Amino acid sequence: MAVAIIMEFNGATLEQYNEINRKMGLTPGGPGPAGSISHWAAMMDGKLQVTDVWESREQFDAFARDTLGPLSMEVGFPGPPKITFHDVHNYFTEGNRA
Repeated sequence: MAVAIIMEFNGATLEQYNEINRKMGLTPGGPGPAGSISHWAAMMDGKLQVTDVWESREQFDAFARDTLGPLSMEVGFPGPPKITFHDVHNYFTEGNRA
């Protein structure tokens, strides 16, 4: 079952977020990691908020453990995020561009 993940990083910057993406070879508007359905990030109330939808909680957990966590530490995130999980009832894929 698809899962939505909301991550709030206190003290993290957009520059650090961009550096993690560069290290993973991800580009804005491009494809995400295997298992990722959608992703967006923004500064909200002084915190970096990242919202993802993944094919499963297990895929996200493996990505967070093996990739995101180590890279977050490498670029200097001050600590782990506050994470909220939601079971996804529905999601849309990329729309037609007419």
